[in-house]
Amino acid sequence: MSQKILIVGAGFAGVWGALGAARVLDGAGVRNSDVEITLISPKPELQIRPRLYESEPQRMAAPLLPLLDAVGVKFLEGSVQTIDVHEKSVGVVAADGLKRSLAYDRLLLTSGSKLSRPPVPGLMEHAFSVDCIDDATALDRHFAQLANLPDSPERNTVAVVGCGFTGIEVATELPKRMRALFGPDAAIRVVVIGSQDEIGPDLGPNPRPYVSEAFDSLGVEAVLGSRVVSVDADGVCTESGTRIEARTVIWAGGMRASSLTAQVSSRLDALGRIEVTSDLRVAEAPSVFVAGDVACARSDDDGHYALMSCQHAIVMGQFGGHNVAADLIGVPTLAYRQPFYATCLDLGDWGAVYSEGWDRQIKLTHAEGKARKQLINTQWIYPPAPNRTEALAAGNPLPSGS
Repeated sequence: MSQKILIVGAGFAGVWGALGAARVLDGAGVRNSDVEITLISPKPELQIRPRLYESEPQRMAAPLLPLLDAVGVKFLEGSVQTIDVHEKSVGVVAADGLKRSLAYDRLLLTSGSKLSRPPVPGLMEHAFSVDCIDDATALDRHFAQLANLPDSPERNTVAVVGCGFTGIEVATELPKRMRALFGPDAAIRVVVIGSQDEIGPDLGPNPRPYVSEAFDSLGVEAVLGSRVVSVDADGVCTESGTRIEARTVIWAGGMRASSLTAQVSSRLDALGRIEVTSDLRVAEAPSVFVAGDVACARSDDDGHYALMSCQHAIVMGQFGGHNVAADLIGVPTLAYRQPFYATCLDLGDWGAVYSEGWDRQIKLTHAEGKARKQLINTQWIYPPAPNRTEALAAGNPLPSGS
């Protein structure tokens, strides 16, 4: 009977994890009939989540079946509901609604993250988001419906709740999107609301002047220092008493790791991520490895930890996939390390700002930054072509020649 590797989640970490695992087995000459890799996800596609602030979000998905077929990875369409680390099994609700239990010899958990939605009155009923393709498409439909309404300040106003990375990218993209729908002369108003005292609190001081410059150039406003306490069909209210009338409210208030993490480990960080060993293993469940947004993983020797980003998820996936297969066949695992870190923040028609290092040293801005962002968004974060040689090479966690 073949041994089984299950990979839960087809985000960036899961896709590159599948390639990494297949690469190890291929290099060791292990047949598919001896070790079976199965990727489990609700849809056989990779949602290009970093692009969902753009228009036409329904286009932001890459099909996975040809790629998985090329490397001999099976795909199961369904949602994992339970994980039993003692019995080494997962409970899956398949696409047809049937429930089944799958056993594993090794598990790679890459179930990702979701937008954090606190119990703010009216948030669930009235706020939009760009958390997944369905959410972003619903926002697109909403804008199209607004375009059929009479011109008014409320129709032309969007309140973006959240002043972090996602909130900034959404807000700076909106003036262009809204004028394309409402007309070039429409009096567009975009307001970013944040409980912090400054825009992009996690970005550090270096990119912030460029963000401010872009806001000024695009006419984006910022209301800071007070959290949103209610959302309704006509706007939002903040704790300080500020009221913003807006027919569109977009929630961009931070991320939370998949709730499956709590079924695997009791050692979770403030974001719900599992604290893993250096090779991305769960100490309490040695047959389970974790990568991507569900992993609290140290990325270098200077005390930095991976962020919830595709940049870290792809590399963690490569290491996680390598290690889950290597551990099964008795090959040494690798310590996850990703010392290079870069940030590229899209700022709409102003351009983009690209920085390197955890201290975010500015390298490119304006049009040059935008060109780098477009390269990242349209090429670098997409899966490889469904060619076996190219796909297996993409699963290599180590630099070429290592």
